[in-house]
Amino acid sequence: MRIATYNVNGVNGRLPVLLKWLEAAAPDVVCLQELKAPQEKFPEQAIHEAGYHAIWHGQKSWNGVAILSKSAEIKELRRQLPGDPEDEQSRYIEAIVNNIVIACLYLPNGNPYPGPKFEYKLGWLKRFTAHARKLLAEDVPVVLAGDYNIMPTELDVYKPERWVNDALFREEVRDAFKKLIAQGFTDALRKLHPDETIYTFWDYFRNAYTRNAGLRIDHLLLSPHLANRLLAAGVNHEVRGWEKSSDHAPTWIELADE
Repeated sequence: MRIATYNVNGVNGRLPVLLKWLEAAAPDVVCLQELKAPQEKFPEQAIHEAGYHAIWHGQKSWNGVAILSKSAEIKELRRQLPGDPEDEQSRYIEAIVNNIVIACLYLPNGNPYPGPKFEYKLGWLKRFTAHARKLLAEDVPVVLAGDYNIMPTELDVYKPERWVNDALFREEVRDAFKKLIAQGFTDALRKLHPDETIYTFWDYFRNAYTRNAGLRIDHLLLSPHLANRLLAAGVNHEVRGWEKSSDHAPTWIELADE
């Protein structure tokens, strides 16, 4: 079973790229972020014609998350992160697919630091960590997949000294990520590639992709049930180089059958 996460940076504007990748990679489950489309503008028909069921939580101009499944039924559990009923940003959706709880998230960027956006990011992380703890307590297979907007270590960022005061690399954010992991989750990519320089995002500016001046901010975290089934993990690096592609590349894992 192959599960992928992909920040599409506009699902309608980059639909040809998404469909091309779905056909080439044929993942079983996909978590999409940054749809940048209201609920009624999600390209459900095109996704269906590509062979995928879908659930999504859209938002006009910003944010937006979706879960796609190639064959298995998607049983939606929630489409909002618990803990703040006044939070209307569409950054989280959760479902059961093939007996696995799939949590798709688009964590806040948090810039500029310091400021209210950074505080919102820390608060969102705190809520997410609490919810992840509850999922672990249910003793079910869980994948927490998405754009975390966090580089966990210096290995995950090109020239880390330039990012010290950025909200994606601030010590408070990296500490929060460590606490999330320490509850019992496994960073899939790092489990299999502990010392490699691997990026999932390259800015559109300064020829970043060609220079491989990137960031690793898209992650798949696995509960113990799934960490034991992990066979492979990687990034479809080449997709970032396609015409009119997102500034992210799809990141994926492959799991053994139960």
